[in-house]
Amino acid sequence: MNKTSAPGFFITTLGCQMNEHDSEKIAGLLEAAGYVEVSEMAGAKFILFNTCCVRENPENKLYGRLGEVKRLKEADPGIIVAVCGCMVQQSVERDKLEQAYPYVDLIFGTHNLHRLPELLLKVEAGERVIEVWDEAREEAEGVPTKRADNLKAWVNITYGCDNFCSYCIVPYVRGRCRSRQLDQVLTEINDLVNQGFREVTLLGQNVNAFGKDLTPPVDFADLLAEVNKIPDLWRIRFTTSHPRDVNDKMIASLAELDKVCEHLHLPLQSGSTEILRRMNRGYSSDDYLRLVEKIKTAVPDISLTTDIIVGFPGETDEDFAETMRVVNEVKYDSAFTFVYSPRVGTPAAKMQNQVSEEVKKERIMHLVEVQKEISTKANQDYLGRIVEVLVEGPSKTDSKVLASRTRTNKLVHFPGSADLIGKLVEVKIIEATPWTLHGEVLTR
Repeated sequence: MNKTSAPGFFITTLGCQMNEHDSEKIAGLLEAAGYVEVSEMAGAKFILFNTCCVRENPENKLYGRLGEVKRLKEADPGIIVAVCGCMVQQSVERDKLEQAYPYVDLIFGTHNLHRLPELLLKVEAGERVIEVWDEAREEAEGVPTKRADNLKAWVNITYGCDNFCSYCIVPYVRGRCRSRQLDQVLTEINDLVNQGFREVTLLGQNVNAFGKDLTPPVDFADLLAEVNKIPDLWRIRFTTSHPRDVNDKMIASLAELDKVCEHLHLPLQSGSTEILRRMNRGYSSDDYLRLVEKIKTAVPDISLTTDIIVGFPGETDEDFAETMRVVNEVKYDSAFTFVYSPRVGTPAAKMQNQVSEEVKKERIMHLVEVQKEISTKANQDYLGRIVEVLVEGPSKTDSKVLASRTRTNKLVHFPGSADLIGKLVEVKIIEATPWTLHGEVLTR
């Protein structure tokens, strides 16, 4: 099938980096099946939504977008509409899609993504297909992947999670934690480097759990050490870490391995020990602060980012004050802040003392304002400094400016020529905003 006659596909991704990487695999599978990616939904013959269910907002977005798709399908009944991902792993949402949205032709889950070509053939033959596995029956290696970038790549190291935080739906929709074999991860990264990729981000719901289920067992620090040996790889990142599983060996890896970037995403979720207990996080507020002190001692220039949930059931003014105390003490470079939303099927959804929406709104507005001040100060500390950046490409907001990132994951914009893209350069920081640094290039 030549490119001019190939049907177009359009993917909308709602969710985390894991979803985004899944969408890269879906795009690779669709191209292998003879489809070609198009830039607008209106021009596509295959429209897919890769969904998230960690919070309520992505679900609401999906149902809003499906209304738009209905109009497109009425105009062209030959369009195939598909929904996949975490949301459809929940039977209540899957049943809703099946019954209330009859124009959705294909529904599949997180565990059988690799079966898309077979499912698509059935749909193309006129069948409505709903196939969602409750658990992983097989882990497919070598799935064709259309990377969104040609410089940086995501690499799965684990799937699923064993932590069962009381607010989190992930273990129920992604399954229990399964590690990939060490040699599989290393082979994929070597292949990426041979293709010209220079930075990898190791992905897992809890990367620190890597290897515990392997025989013989290895750990995440062992993996980092092996990836660090790969020639021509410049930078290693990873997300996400669970504070309970960060050990001295991993901290030493952050301090000693030259390709591992000085950035750690360390979700706090709450600064109240009582709320952390109710969340089933497995650490206290003091445990977390001691861990942060240990990390900052080992890696003084580290950039720390976090996730914080506001308005968890039973959260009092005193509990929220404890969260603000930790935020002010740690001084995160940035934070992803969320209002708690109940997820059907999680223990927290059944808890008493749900916090009112008005109180949640007040608390998150205060948290965001304080964190903005802290982020501004953290970025201002870069003024006058010379930093190494990896140049990623033109800025999304100004094509005359190049976008780049420091090892500490700071976004740096600077004027420069396109021949710098894909290179490591030194930049002097001359301006700082809460979210972005601005600089001038010193060397090529």
